[in-house]
Amino acid sequence: MKKAILFFVAPFGVLFTLFYLIPIGYAVWQSLFTVERKGTFGPATDVFGGLTQYKQVFSDGPFWESIGRVLLFGAVQVPVMLGLALFLALLLDSGLVKGRRFFRLVYFLPYAVPGVVAAIMWGYLYSPNLSPFTAVTSAVDLLSPSLVLWAMANVVTWVYVGYNMLIIYSALLAVPTEIYEAAKIDGAGVFRTAWSIKIPMVMPAIVLTTVFSIIGTLQLLAEPQVFRSFSSAVSSTYTPNLTVLSTAGIPNFHLAAAFSVVLALATFVLSFSFLKFTQRKGVQ
Repeated sequence: MKKAILFFVAPFGVLFTLFYLIPIGYAVWQSLFTVERKGTFGPATDVFGGLTQYKQVFSDGPFWESIGRVLLFGAVQVPVMLGLALFLALLLDSGLVKGRRFFRLVYFLPYAVPGVVAAIMWGYLYSPNLSPFTAVTSAVDLLSPSLVLWAMANVVTWVYVGYNMLIIYSALLAVPTEIYEAAKIDGAGVFRTAWSIKIPMVMPAIVLTTVFSIIGTLQLLAEPQVFRSFSSAVSSTYTPNLTVLSTAGIPNFHLAAAFSVVLALATFVLSFSFLKFTQRKGVQ
């Protein structure tokens, strides 16, 4: 029995170690080094610096501003996106919509578009000089410093609403029909059934999509990187991942590794805190 379990678990364990644990360990190891030069133009050598890079990370103002920016992004975009995903899932499951297979595919289709392609497409739509909707883009500059973050939020929402909808809709399909029949006998209507039965039953799926969204928010990269070519408001340190990318391009791999480690820890803390909060609310 133990050999059979090991046989099935081993492929995952090997891949998990090779592509997750080892890269994390390597990033932590690289973050403990600094580069020193003998003279102005001397050869660069890596020397053990301990927590030197982390001191620089915690004193780096633009990096923490970028974290605050994506947290604001997530505080607005994630509830809107998941709210839309839940609404669409409930609509498909309500029986009020004909052609559910067609609409399920239509809602999911934007997720099949690569993130970079989606960002380029929306970037052209937002650009006053390129957009076919010049009347709107000329009146409202969606690429301005005050609106570009929400312009990117729209792109992320457009891409991932269908993906999250499918997860929630799959959870709805797993709810026993006997529960709905009992609610109908008790006189519960469509809205009452959705609020009192369906949403509580799919809460684990909503929690799962929220955790995925929190992780994705802190990893925001493709959209701001593409939008840099459309808007001067997006700097090389606009998001934490852009900061890591631009730092590695200097190149300063040791500092970039330290940024990555701190960002990974922040993602873990936020995700774990949300899970513990939802578990505590569930117990209550």
